[in-house]
Amino acid sequence: MNEATTIHEPPYYAVIFTSKGTGVDKGYGTMAEKMTALASSQEGFLGIESVRDDELGIMVSYWDSLEAIQQWREHTAHKVAKEKGKSEWYKGYSLKICKVEKNYSFEKE
Repeated sequence: MNEATTIHEPPYYAVIFTSKGTGVDKGYGTMAEKMTALASSQEGFLGIESVRDDELGIMVSYWDSLEAIQQWREHTAHKVAKEKGKSEWYKGYSLKICKVEKNYSFEKE
């Protein structure tokens, strides 16, 4: 996991992005870092969690509204990254947008 997310008061939204990689990096790591930094600066962004191995990636980003998600979806740099993902980095992916109505967590000290 690359970044822990603070629990926010519901309701909010989770965008779940799962991907199957091609095994070709070609700048993927650099682009992922740039997109995370850029998303973090967007209005309505609440946090992100992600994990990746050689075959599967799972990224969950959290947003305060559907409008904020739409604005991120339409961001020019994000569109460029999506197209590069389709052409070079992903064999396939799926995206789900969910409304979080309840959350809780546990952390051992």
